[in-house]
Amino acid sequence: MAGKYIDRIIDKEMSEHLEFMGAVLIEGPKWCGKTRTSKEFAKGILSITNKNQIDYLNLLMENGVFDFLDEEPPMLIDEWQLAPGIWDAVKHVVDDRGKRGQFILTGSSVPPKGHEPLHSGAGRIARLTMRTMSLFESGESNGKVSLRGLFDPEYKAGGQSRLSVNDLAAAIARGGWPESLNDKKENATRIVNQYLKAIINSDVSRASEDHIDPETVKRIIESVARNISTYAAMETIREDAAGESKTLSINTLKKYLDAMRRIFLIEELPAWNPHLRSKTRLITSSKWHFTDPSIALSALRASSDALLKDYRTFGLFFESLCVRDLRIYLQPIEGTVSHFRDVNGNEVDLIVELPGKEWGAVEVKLGGKDIEEGAENLIRLKNNIDTEKMRPPSFLMVLTGGQYAMKRQDGVYIVPIGCLRE
Repeated sequence: MAGKYIDRIIDKEMSEHLEFMGAVLIEGPKWCGKTRTSKEFAKGILSITNKNQIDYLNLLMENGVFDFLDEEPPMLIDEWQLAPGIWDAVKHVVDDRGKRGQFILTGSSVPPKGHEPLHSGAGRIARLTMRTMSLFESGESNGKVSLRGLFDPEYKAGGQSRLSVNDLAAAIARGGWPESLNDKKENATRIVNQYLKAIINSDVSRASEDHIDPETVKRIIESVARNISTYAAMETIREDAAGESKTLSINTLKKYLDAMRRIFLIEELPAWNPHLRSKTRLITSSKWHFTDPSIALSALRASSDALLKDYRTFGLFFESLCVRDLRIYLQPIEGTVSHFRDVNGNEVDLIVELPGKEWGAVEVKLGGKDIEEGAENLIRLKNNIDTEKMRPPSFLMVLTGGQYAMKRQDGVYIVPIGCLRE
């Protein structure tokens, strides 16, 4: 990313972790800005770029020579997983020096199975996840409403989003890739397309010890894209991706999906399991999401114009955009995102939860009459919570593509995604 550095929400976490840990690992998808952010903190850099370099580093480490780690700290080691022994070498040097803030590691995949480090890094290496840019980081959300603030019962939410529906469709198609932030529409789309080609033809196979067929990777990605933000069963994905050949097995599908998770391509949304007054059975399957909604749109060879012509599909992609942003906003406070649904069809799109068991319920609606339906779903869930066994929700929120942030008389917040921040 050329030019002036754009602040990221993870910056504060990075600074804090370097103060109390020997090393910090930033992992996440390629092109999300890991290296650029790390360079803001690093004083020395080791970029792993070719096989000869990897062979040389492996030879040094096999002989217990770690001089290549003697750059001024904090030293950035970019794409450490290409020479997995570096992890244990860093752990050794951190222990030997007994100092904090010695190394920053970046990784766009975890090492292939069979090449994992011997040591977990516990107590020495902190792990942070970096995703693509949220709308607040890209400057498109004005940040008038704080997600953290909503957990405070005295918080007052207000503000007006400057994002139109057209803007949201364009943001989904462009994605949160720093390189495309200021590009014209056509170039931004090409960047995502090239990213996806690299994933299909190279990156997935590197993440697996098994044989990976690029055509099968392509079909699976397309199937997940068609089922974005839904509860599609594994068998549904298998049948869809197999097509007329019918040769794709569940075990093979799981192998491919695991490789995609290892390169931070897919990040499914788990189910939430609350204590309810009723004994209704809950849906436990995950919802399908990519690390950035632009990947799904590119996989389907669709555009922002296509979203504007199909309200239902637009809604699913908008939900995926909201999931991405909520995950980014919650990370500094160690929050998580999940979904709720029971077998009777009662559901709430997203549940945000903090480590102390505080939680909030979120319905995602582009706008219009759907907002009222979302508010009703939230209140229904609130009334069904067994408050003798768990806390009531800290807040109820309809997250929208609309314009105005407010708190309704029934206590439900209406918040445009163009007003939200961490």
